[in-house]
Amino acid sequence: MRVLAAMSGGVDSAVAAARAVDAGHDVVGVHLALSRMPGTLRTGSRGCCTIEDSMDAQRAAASLGIPYYVWDFSARFKEDVVDDFVAEYQAGRTPNPCMRCNERIKFAALLEKALALGFDAVATGHYASIVTGPDGSRELHRSAAWAKDQSYVLGVLTAEQLQHAMFPLGATPSKDEVRAEAAARGLTVAQKPDSYDICFIPDGDTRGWLAERVGSETGDVVERDGTVVGSHDGAHGYTVGQRRGLALGRPAADGKPRFVLEIRPKDNTVVVGPKEALDVASLSGTRYTWAGAAPADPSTPFRCDVQIRAHADPEPATARIEDGALVIVPDAPLSGVAPGQTAVVYVGTRVLGQCTIDTTVSAAPVPASPRTPDLARLTSLVPPAGGTGVGGAR
Repeated sequence: MRVLAAMSGGVDSAVAAARAVDAGHDVVGVHLALSRMPGTLRTGSRGCCTIEDSMDAQRAAASLGIPYYVWDFSARFKEDVVDDFVAEYQAGRTPNPCMRCNERIKFAALLEKALALGFDAVATGHYASIVTGPDGSRELHRSAAWAKDQSYVLGVLTAEQLQHAMFPLGATPSKDEVRAEAAARGLTVAQKPDSYDICFIPDGDTRGWLAERVGSETGDVVERDGTVVGSHDGAHGYTVGQRRGLALGRPAADGKPRFVLEIRPKDNTVVVGPKEALDVASLSGTRYTWAGAAPADPSTPFRCDVQIRAHADPEPATARIEDGALVIVPDAPLSGVAPGQTAVVYVGTRVLGQCTIDTTVSAAPVPASPRTPDLARLTSLVPPAGGTGVGGAR
């Protein structure tokens, strides 16, 4: 096949490209320029897609004897990933830019251009596996190296995209083996540190980065019953599950720490409460996709595992499609789930599909208090049609 190898400049993508060459494919290497900032540099393991990364990818391609190009996807990346990241925070959600990059850049924009140029597949250095059935259909599965498994961030891939995806590292049992192979091949990236943090915020200061783009506006920090317990200088600087940096002026009645439970951008309010209030009994999302064949009747509840973070453990659950949304009910409450995150659904090792979380249902309802209206009593005060009652008399 004609294979386009996406080369980030790291050891994984370099070895993936090398294995595609060894398999006899006609391979071309490409590095994606995702930023137009000419001074973007890499600092140790912080940042990716930098000038240094581009040069490392070029050296690896030269060592493998394959053509190498740099494609400018910076405009698309800004619109589909960076701007989306800002908009999600402004809406009070917690986005995952790596999911968006895989969904909209590496396996949408890149694959679209690759197919237009006559390539059959795009190869990346992700740790995940593709299983092809007797009918030619393809399924996405976890990699052999569970500690390094990256199937979660690939959960956004569709059946069509899987038909043109290639993950040469899927069966590799460990990252150490990949580094050893790179060294044996004479690749200079053999011991290059892995990148982490958000690539377009290499210093890790997400709060400061957002403040420069959306500004800061003070607002209230409240408990679930509406009691004001502090103030903040920008709701975008908080995430669900956060404990540190709240600077609350009033201690909780039980003396226990409070955690961020919700961000309400409409009234610029941050809601805090006890740790147990972070537990979620169910979640749902209307933006869902299937990674391959969908269940025969997804409206019928089916058993699965759900994973809500890249490095979280999968949790047993029941899922179904209801009213146009993927609804997931875990067997035991999940902690710290935030709208905007991605819930990936597995059946065994197979990635069945995913959804961007829109809503969650707390496993710890707000307790009644003098500040919480007694809805049953208020209902009893509503007079019958045509009659008068307390409300009418007042």
